[in-house]
Amino acid sequence: MHSDEKPVISKPLLEFNKFYKELNDLYHETALNAGLSESSFDILYSVFELGDGCLQSDIQKISFLPKQTINSSIHKLEKEGYIYFSDGKGRSKHINLTPTGKLLIQEKIYPIVKCENNSFSSLNKEEQKLLLSMCKKYIISLHNEFNKLNE
Repeated sequence: MHSDEKPVISKPLLEFNKFYKELNDLYHETALNAGLSESSFDILYSVFELGDGCLQSDIQKISFLPKQTINSSIHKLEKEGYIYFSDGKGRSKHINLTPTGKLLIQEKIYPIVKCENNSFSSLNKEEQKLLLSMCKKYIISLHNEFNKLNE
């Protein structure tokens, strides 16, 4: 295809994009139903996954949220009394849950993780491996293609 030709979105790609957007919307609605912003939800989920005392950089690595979003959301969670900071090496600050924050995670994040585990368990082990393998292959390929655009 020449660069000036209009590309066509294939039916499988349309279906995959729809799937991705539906999944994204599902988590958006889930966060709102839990009474949380998406960024607060993602941060609390990340703290649950990483454990108490994690670093902001750790949250960024697994949530893929921008640093500024994480920073402002963490400070909002601190003001609301859900987290506090403790000193780490150098200038790093560890993110810790207050008793209220631990309760919030139990009430809002635990049920979601249970739903995710139940849903993922509906796939057999081979299907789980295949899904993860295919998604990883697609992401790597997409990274490579986008990198070509930036060259």
